[in-house]
Amino acid sequence: MIQKIKMEWFSNIRADILAGIVVALALIPEAIAFSIIAGVDPMVGLYASFTIAVIISFVGGRPGMISAATGAMALLMAPLVREHGLDYLLAATILTGVIQLLFGVFKIAKVMKFIPRAVMIGFVNALAILIFMAQLTHFVGETYIAYVFVAVTLLIVYVLPRFLKVVPAPLLAIISLTAIAIYMNVDMRTVGDLGVITRSLPEFFLPDIPFTFETLMIVFPYSIGLAIVGLLETLLTSTIVDDMTDTDSNKNREARGQGIANFITGFFGGMAGCAMIGQSVINVKSGGRGRLSTLTAGLFLIFLIIVLGNLVVQIPMPVLVGIMIMVSIGTFDWSSFSYLRKAPRTDAVVMLVTVIIVVATSDLSKGVIAGVILSAIFFVAKISKIKMKKVVANDEVVYRVEGQLFFASVEDFLAGLDFTITKQTVVIDFTNAHIWDDSAVGAVDKAIIKYKENDNYITLRGLNASSQRIMTELAVSNQ
Repeated sequence: MIQKIKMEWFSNIRADILAGIVVALALIPEAIAFSIIAGVDPMVGLYASFTIAVIISFVGGRPGMISAATGAMALLMAPLVREHGLDYLLAATILTGVIQLLFGVFKIAKVMKFIPRAVMIGFVNALAILIFMAQLTHFVGETYIAYVFVAVTLLIVYVLPRFLKVVPAPLLAIISLTAIAIYMNVDMRTVGDLGVITRSLPEFFLPDIPFTFETLMIVFPYSIGLAIVGLLETLLTSTIVDDMTDTDSNKNREARGQGIANFITGFFGGMAGCAMIGQSVINVKSGGRGRLSTLTAGLFLIFLIIVLGNLVVQIPMPVLVGIMIMVSIGTFDWSSFSYLRKAPRTDAVVMLVTVIIVVATSDLSKGVIAGVILSAIFFVAKISKIKMKKVVANDEVVYRVEGQLFFASVEDFLAGLDFTITKQTVVIDFTNAHIWDDSAVGAVDKAIIKYKENDNYITLRGLNASSQRIMTELAVSNQ
């Protein structure tokens, strides 16, 4: 236990602290932007990012992953805020935490095995595209100096690490270019242009709502949506960070941790959040690996707000844009282009559909769910192909069935049988087949009844134990 604590907290102290500082600086404009999307005061997103990051560093299951206020969650909250106000949002955040905690207790992470690799690739690429597109509004149409700052930022973050690795390049870019912008009084958009930052700590309070069944009915649909989208994004991000760091993580503990973090955040005036792939990638690429990096991000964020608020609002947006462009480039799976050529056509279609839907809707859950459903349809279509071979031998008409017999293949199964024969011994051989569901049992039942109507003697042969069991329990012909 002590060894595990040392590994997760103190095995990478310097790099974790520096990476956490970089993440904190990148969190501020994101949290403010997401607050605007949700229709709430910027401090709601900032407080959420602070409390969630600090809490998740202790109770989460994925060291080094960053959780805070996110755009996907903000999009879901906007209608609730618009119709009922902030207090209902905070109540929804608390209930979201409870639901996520229950999901974690009941081991919701098991559903990750049902998400195909093609969907994962599409999810990652769509996120990279969304991250890049979100930056365009911050510098497109601005003065040429904004483009210069973006270019210099990219130059620093890509070139400097070749010569200097002690301090993360993004941190040096933020500090140096902010100093230059302040010293030269450069006219460009800054963090302060996104919203007002109040230099104060979050305070504990209960949402001012009536504790009635009617309130629950208003809040619950939003909470269940936030809980599912938040966990989906969190678990997928966790898997991506696992791959980037070549380490494993406890997905169920992460689900419980997200629930605890959101539950507490709701009492401190913050909106619901989840894992952030952009900031998590920044953290990993800046050297962050342990829980200390996540804790540092949360603590330094509130330090920036309270102590350095006057300086933070002067950080040029083009610098942060440059860093987020680096994140989008690093997040995009560039091997996808060769994957489209080499992968099975159905997998390529699933990946493209996932990307298109996520980018078109800005909703990660819709793209992933569509990708999973499409994969399931393709899989069903693939395994529903059943072969029927007719052999006449020893005064028997034998039908050898090969494949999986279930709702999607029963039509081909019945079409492969000849029901015009009379007074014969008919054998249906299932040695190379498997009966899966009630539809399959119904089809076999139908075949037995039809053959018996024509005075045939019908026998089923080669049923495996599972197929025999479902036939015994459901077949009408056995009753």
